[in-house]
Amino acid sequence: MEESNNYGHQHPLLLILNQEQLIDYQSGLTDCSRCGEKVSAPCFCCAEHCGFYLHKVCAEAPLELNHPFHPHHPLLLLQEPPSSYTRCVCNFCHKTCEKFIYHCSCKLDFHIKCALFTFNVAENNLKELEHVALQHPLISTENGDEKLKDAAKCSGCWEPLVKYTHFSPDCRFNLHEKCTKLPFKLNHVCHRKHPLALQFNSEQSSCKICGETRGKGLGFIYGCSPCKFAAHIECVSAALDLVVEDKRHEHPFSLFPRGSSFICDACGIEGSYASYICCTCNIMVHKRCTSVPRIIKSKWHDHRLFHKYFLYIEDFRVLNCIMCNDEVSTDHGSYYCSECDVIFHVKCAMEYKNSYEIVENEDEESPDVSSITKVLEWNDAREATVIEHIMHIHHLTLSDRVGEYDKKCCDGCLLPISASFYYCTQCNFFLPKVCVELPKVKHVWYHHCQSPLVLTSNEVFECYACDYWSNAFAYKCEECKKRTCLRCIIALTPGAHTCVGHKHPVFLYTEYTGRCVACGLEFDGLLRCKDCDFFLDHKCFSLPITSQHKSDEHLLSLTYHDDNSYSESYFCDICEERQDPNLWFYHCATCDTSAHVNCVIDEQRFFKLGSIIEGRKDIHEHPVTIVKKIYYYPNCSYYDKPCLDLVLECTECNFIIHNECP
Repeated sequence: MEESNNYGHQHPLLLILNQEQLIDYQSGLTDCSRCGEKVSAPCFCCAEHCGFYLHKVCAEAPLELNHPFHPHHPLLLLQEPPSSYTRCVCNFCHKTCEKFIYHCSCKLDFHIKCALFTFNVAENNLKELEHVALQHPLISTENGDEKLKDAAKCSGCWEPLVKYTHFSPDCRFNLHEKCTKLPFKLNHVCHRKHPLALQFNSEQSSCKICGETRGKGLGFIYGCSPCKFAAHIECVSAALDLVVEDKRHEHPFSLFPRGSSFICDACGIEGSYASYICCTCNIMVHKRCTSVPRIIKSKWHDHRLFHKYFLYIEDFRVLNCIMCNDEVSTDHGSYYCSECDVIFHVKCAMEYKNSYEIVENEDEESPDVSSITKVLEWNDAREATVIEHIMHIHHLTLSDRVGEYDKKCCDGCLLPISASFYYCTQCNFFLPKVCVELPKVKHVWYHHCQSPLVLTSNEVFECYACDYWSNAFAYKCEECKKRTCLRCIIALTPGAHTCVGHKHPVFLYTEYTGRCVACGLEFDGLLRCKDCDFFLDHKCFSLPITSQHKSDEHLLSLTYHDDNSYSESYFCDICEERQDPNLWFYHCATCDTSAHVNCVIDEQRFFKLGSIIEGRKDIHEHPVTIVKKIYYYPNCSYYDKPCLDLVLECTECNFIIHNECP
């Protein structure tokens, strides 16, 4: 233990050289006064026992550091982050900086240890790693099998640690062995003008070789500052194949180094420097696009999607991507469904790994997504006029006479029928065309299970997407057992939708945040009009245009704005609370009454009264019927409390329970 200068402290400091001395000296775990981490030997401690400790490396950190990875400006040691910062994050480890930091005016910030560690990497001075054992990318499990380690990343190249042997010291750094031996400068075929220098990835530059941006501004890259050229360590280190052959393309691709940018014919995204060409097909692509899948099955669409390098549209229509709703250039690559005339950007179709699967065998039979119906008769316009439907025992007949029947709503979605529909001539069963044309099996983009959803009916369920209870048609996941009602399935299907409360079509924007014009609430993901400032949540899009409520003998109509004198007081006639005239509401023109949407549409609005539920021995030994109690409220057979509103009732005995009880 040696006495040393005090490094700005008011008392003398003692140098502790080993951990045993430190344990004897300190009374408990303490932090370094500069870096804030747990102190370890070698370190300095206060001779007066005032609780002041400094790592030796922190104490001896220079006030100014000329870092090889940032040659343009020096890094200055500050006692705390600049006052203009709301939060300071280290550009190497991406963790918060709270005490002493190295700072550059170009907004580079590092912990003391991060700055000095990377300085030693640049100087190839890694003595502190000499005692650290190399970790291998594979570890053994209990049964003897090998599996990958966790998804931790190398602090240098930001690639997963599992790819190569690596050091994992007792600090925040993990480093591949190969990244400790990187040359500071090198020449590369993709940038012959100047050598590439190893530097911090602080500007989050996209790699000029692979075109991707990784690491969120962390770790190292190779770059040429004058030319604004940047490349990942992995891409620079990998040898560029002169010829690439892949079974997904019938001809080989050859390397074609370029001095300028190009548009990839496979994905339509700009590339530069390293391109690959197929001389037979006369196309130029990124290296990663030499193996772009020919056929994929996407959760965003019911049919297979085929990759097209070029798409010929005879009528010169503009085709918009069904996911992002932006125009797709048919001069470059896209995914296309010829059955539906639906198109995707390649980057959109393959953005989320769990949202698609690759179809390797082109001859493999595709599941029949239209097996929900069987057409028995056609008319001259090739419309199916008589069909068999898997959810009904009788034949269904096409009709467009909307107002001629007492039945006003669809048996599938329970929304009012307003267009052509199919009906049963033997019983009171109705389905509009949009519900008839839904597939039996369906993938949906917002459901995370891999198995598809299957159409079901006559089961009591709470919708996964809107939280309304129902016993109408639903799509059910066999993995998690969650169900989604038809209203949400239709509203959340990508593409153009007609909205009765708006003159233009609306499109689904899953990444857009805005305020719904119907309810006034803000949502992430909305149905949006391209032509004007109109946004709708999918629940409000699916509201019934008419609905009944016990407070009024007439049908209430959904109203989209209030410009009438009858609502001068702006109060709901059901709850008697104030209502916003700018939001949607229900109104009876005969009685001159109005009500909040949520007062009319409660969570049990979408039940089919009179429906019989059979085969549920977990509920009752006999079939039970869904009924609505209005004047007489018997006690629940489960909880001995009055059954109000919707209940399940047995007609063979006195059994009755609340709808929520099962």
